[in-house]
Amino acid sequence: MFSKGYPVEALLRPAVELTVALVSALCAVLVALAPGTFMVTPDVAYWTAGLLGAYAAFWARRGWAVKRYQRNLRRRRKWVVGHGDIPVDRRGLFLGRGFKWTALHTQRLADTQKPRLRRWVEPGPATRWVRAHEYALRRIPVAGRLAGWDSPLNPLRSDPDVGGEPALHGVEMTERDVYLPMADRNGHTLVLGTTRVGKTRALELMVAQDIRRGDPVIVIDPKGDADLLRTVHDVCRECGRGHQFRLFHLGYPEVSSRYNGIGDFRRITEVATRIAGQVEGEGQSAVFREFVWRFTNVVSRAVTAIGNRPNYETIHKYVLNIDDLFVSYAREMHKGDAALMEEVKRSAEAARRSKAPRDRRFEGRSYDAEAWERVLEDVNRGLERDDVLEGLRSAMRYERSYFDKLVASLLPLLEKLTSGKAAELLAPEYLDVDDEESVRGDPRPVWGWPEVVNQRLVVYIGLDALSDAPVAQAVGNSMFADLVGYAGERYKHGDTYGMGADGVADEPAERIVVHMDEFAELMGDEFVPMVNKGGGAGLMITAYSQTLSDIEARTGNKAVAQQVVGNFNNLVMFRVKGIETAEILSEQLPEVTVTEMTHVAGYTDSSDPDSDTSFTSRQEDRVSSSRVRMLEAHALTRLPKGECFAMLKGGSELVKLRLPMAKPSGRSAGEAFEELVGHMKRSYEQLGGAVVLGD
Repeated sequence: MFSKGYPVEALLRPAVELTVALVSALCAVLVALAPGTFMVTPDVAYWTAGLLGAYAAFWARRGWAVKRYQRNLRRRRKWVVGHGDIPVDRRGLFLGRGFKWTALHTQRLADTQKPRLRRWVEPGPATRWVRAHEYALRRIPVAGRLAGWDSPLNPLRSDPDVGGEPALHGVEMTERDVYLPMADRNGHTLVLGTTRVGKTRALELMVAQDIRRGDPVIVIDPKGDADLLRTVHDVCRECGRGHQFRLFHLGYPEVSSRYNGIGDFRRITEVATRIAGQVEGEGQSAVFREFVWRFTNVVSRAVTAIGNRPNYETIHKYVLNIDDLFVSYAREMHKGDAALMEEVKRSAEAARRSKAPRDRRFEGRSYDAEAWERVLEDVNRGLERDDVLEGLRSAMRYERSYFDKLVASLLPLLEKLTSGKAAELLAPEYLDVDDEESVRGDPRPVWGWPEVVNQRLVVYIGLDALSDAPVAQAVGNSMFADLVGYAGERYKHGDTYGMGADGVADEPAERIVVHMDEFAELMGDEFVPMVNKGGGAGLMITAYSQTLSDIEARTGNKAVAQQVVGNFNNLVMFRVKGIETAEILSEQLPEVTVTEMTHVAGYTDSSDPDSDTSFTSRQEDRVSSSRVRMLEAHALTRLPKGECFAMLKGGSELVKLRLPMAKPSGRSAGEAFEELVGHMKRSYEQLGGAVVLGD
């Protein structure tokens, strides 16, 4: 449509083609109506009129294309669709409509920034006047009603509340549907954008497709977005997966499902690793962290040996009172030795009746623990060596005050995980058949990652970080560590490992889709290996954050933050406020050539009195070129809401996108669920992009 082969495209100018078209059309009409005036026969006149009409149509089409392009630069867009209208394809994830960004678009965007050409990009005088007096006009009854008529023919209609620079998308007239291939999602996707620009709504768009595709889906929402929860629940119901929906929310334990972050393990040492991994391990704290790991490992092995499943509550209980675990384990291991049990009983009774001062080793210890220790000290008894028992005895030998110092870094963590109503979610009673009912009207289920994958569950995890950030972070890190361990076993053995020949899942899921909103708030040491090695186990992680500074602040190290970002092969960037964040994308792009046309005019006086020439003049159009980045970082700070740039296919393709904003289905999800969503909306009141706690 536009001119090809010229050094300068020059679309920001008057559409002179329309003048040519108008003159040609008038000539065609005159020739057809009055052939005698032009001294031609009617047949020749009609043929001439036809040729002139075709000529007019040719130039009218070109002129109209220029006008459409200029109008496209000024047009603000808002695109809202229902969840059921979003296309779903097993081969790719639909991102929206857009175009591949090339050097041509860089040139067009640069042209819109030239002061002498801004009048073709900005609204006309009439539109600016209406916008300036919009609120005054709305007070006029007729104008107020007219303002509600959403039509391009209405000059008083308000612009969509999207802000930004519409020219960033208007530099291309042709759009296409853009998909992220599922094979590329194994490389993980990072979505960046400031508040209230469409990042969470993009999450809804992607989650809706993953649910409809039938994949196991995990949505981790640290703060708690009521609209996101409603979307996940509504889509599950609409596509017949309502029975697979699980709600886990620390802020609403009475309606939440339950999860034991350390109850499912492939190796017993994973329990200690998940707990100790959340303890400070820098500098002098490294020694205490190693002790915490060793001690927690001994406790978890002992708890498992006596027939219990480890959870945070039991670990906390026995950290505070190691004597009970020592006695319980010793009794369990030697319950078949009647003589030994009788000797321990006599020793405990003797210690209770004794009036002599107690040995300093046993001050603050129970008499049963003292009795077992005295009996087991007899090396001539010939008892078989037990590493767990030796570890418990070793912990018993520490002076009580010194032992408390060693576990001082562990106790605050366990207090966070075992206090309040949330404790019952993280330390579930598996045999409690009379558990409270959830929003679905069923007993609150207990789930783990194997159940999520093999039963293809859709899990919404709300961590209530606004109310209690330390607990949210501890639970999130525990989940990440558990997921990393499961991914490792899944990579080696597949989904049906340990389930026999007839696995639970007839067709093991090939992928696990994980969406993490505001992931920087939960990121710990477990996150990097999860994104670095999880792709081989089928993990497809999509992480959402606001700025690079959030990641850097969380890791405490710029190099580590860059390492985290470097593990994401796909990058989607909405409007950002920091240039440093925008440079994550712009610095990966090549330089391209941008041309500049300069108008030069001048004249020269003649100094020859005998010459007939008084002066000479010249008019020149000089074309120069320069090298610039394909997309400058500051362009990413002016994106409208719902629009983004995406770097796909391993960074080889830059795509400009506008995403559809999902609208709620409007269907009721039941009284209990509606009450929960309504309470979330009231509790997390969003004001000006900042989320604060309500009453």
